[in-house]
Amino acid sequence: MKAKWAQIIIIWALVAAETLILVIGFSSEGQNVEASFGAVLAGSIATVSLLQLFQNNAEGFVRKLVYVGGGSYLILAVATAYLFLKG
Repeated sequence: MKAKWAQIIIIWALVAAETLILVIGFSSEGQNVEASFGAVLAGSIATVSLLQLFQNNAEGFVRKLVYVGGGSYLILAVATAYLFLKG
């Protein structure tokens, strides 16, 4: 059980780091950072699918997809709210 949560938390951390890089690095250049958030979300779901492909156990796959997708969506929603309020 701990290994499953470890994978989920690592993916969340990667999404958060990637989001911070996008928000800090590219928002000052006048680019539409929110447009790249979809790729970040898709990448998190693809990472779960790729990890599942290399494992022989299908137990908990949908749960991981939901947790990773939901957590990533929440991280990106907070970043979008920050960018909106920042102006």
